[in-house]
Amino acid sequence: MASPFNNQSLRSYYSKFLSIAAPYIVPALLMAYIVGDGYIFANKKFYIYPYNVIPIALFIIYLAIFHLQYLVYVLAFATPLAISLKEMGLTQGPDLSIPTEPIMAGLMFMYILNSLHKRVSDQKFMNHPVSWIIYIQLGWMLFTCFTSTDFVVSIKYFTSRLWFIFSCYIIMQHLFVHRKNIINFVFAYAFALAIVVCYTTVVHAGYNFNDKAADWVVSPFYNDHTAYGAALAMFIPVMVGIMLMKSVSKFMRLMALGLFLLFMMAIVLSFARAGWLSLVVALCILGTLLLKLKFRTIIITLVSGVVIFFAFQTEILMVLGRNSTDAEGGFENNIQSVSNISTDASNRERINRWSCAIRMWEDKPWLGWGPGTYMFKYAPYQLSYQLTIISTNFGTNGNAHSEYLGPLAEQGIVGLLIVVVLLFYSTSLGYRLVYSIMEREDKVLCISLFLGLMTYFVHGFFNNFLDTDKLSLPFWAFLAALVCMDLFYLKQEKQKTKIAGSA
Repeated sequence: MASPFNNQSLRSYYSKFLSIAAPYIVPALLMAYIVGDGYIFANKKFYIYPYNVIPIALFIIYLAIFHLQYLVYVLAFATPLAISLKEMGLTQGPDLSIPTEPIMAGLMFMYILNSLHKRVSDQKFMNHPVSWIIYIQLGWMLFTCFTSTDFVVSIKYFTSRLWFIFSCYIIMQHLFVHRKNIINFVFAYAFALAIVVCYTTVVHAGYNFNDKAADWVVSPFYNDHTAYGAALAMFIPVMVGIMLMKSVSKFMRLMALGLFLLFMMAIVLSFARAGWLSLVVALCILGTLLLKLKFRTIIITLVSGVVIFFAFQTEILMVLGRNSTDAEGGFENNIQSVSNISTDASNRERINRWSCAIRMWEDKPWLGWGPGTYMFKYAPYQLSYQLTIISTNFGTNGNAHSEYLGPLAEQGIVGLLIVVVLLFYSTSLGYRLVYSIMEREDKVLCISLFLGLMTYFVHGFFNNFLDTDKLSLPFWAFLAALVCMDLFYLKQEKQKTKIAGSA
């Protein structure tokens, strides 16, 4: 005798249940959630954040299973609005940015699982020189984890870098084959950044836009005004590029104009001098592109400038030492204080951190102290005459304040060389693409993404934020977009030219 609970019977009962209960399931779940939220708020306030993450988590899981492309856009939108566990007061130890880093880790996990069954990545993308530089960097970082002075810290740092690379670079190839997806991605991040700008501006206005208040009014979304300024600087050139693209709708170009004006206002009010300087350098790079100068010429000029600096460094440092304008008293003073290395606390603290990084490297020149360990090891390397009023022995107020000296101290000379190779190859790639792409819309987008990327490479001389989701996402995504343009956009142009020629 067949069991009444066979598969066919179960399916029949299940369909009947759904037909009857379907209209009531969502309202019932919503009501249960609201009641639960009220109970937790009244009796278990400590659990209010985790509880309210549940619907977000369910939504993210749904997107990951059925609409992975949209999950990437959600990730882009969520990143500027993400809040760390420390900002929520949930931990004083290991930190995590919610909800972005769990999403990134999930994307990495799903990618690896899919890769076990079938090829999910374009081999040309995976074998591109930029990709190989990233593999080498990850490989060296993993190696230095095992020689680290603090293995646990280093392996955590390496793991977070892994999910940044998977979710912000490798997965992006599937989206960025099409130009419209790059634009959608940019807008997703920019709209959320605009929300942060509005919030920050309102709070800052309550303190009469005081330059000191600019350091912390960006909380809880950014840990300080320099990271906020770096993000704004990256997206300002891209907004200009979208404004100039005729293939983009008029509405979207107007949105880009509005975001450009908003971000320009915000970066001025941020008092982030490194952000201002990075935009000036980006403008100079744009000038070289308009003049069609070769990258080789730029390199020769830069090397000559470095040689001249070292030849006259005593005289130059004496001139800089005479500047005693502090970053107080408004916009003009902040501009003048950029070169003040004698009294400006922020500038002197950077010199202190850089000097510590170099001294640490001198003690461990080949393998460094281990990824992510700088902030725990630099204190004994501070010299009394370099200490400032904002100096600390507890690794607060940032790490080495440099994307170049940080790896030097943590991963040795090889770590620095890999970053320098990435810088030079990315810059060379940008120049080559701008001069090679003929289609106007692609060229405009390429220039804007390249300039946005360059703002961070410049910013990297003064701060380091690639260990955070806020800057890792746009940095690696912009780099992925340039790689996609190199592999797919140029190929499409060549095919069109070939077809036109044969016709």
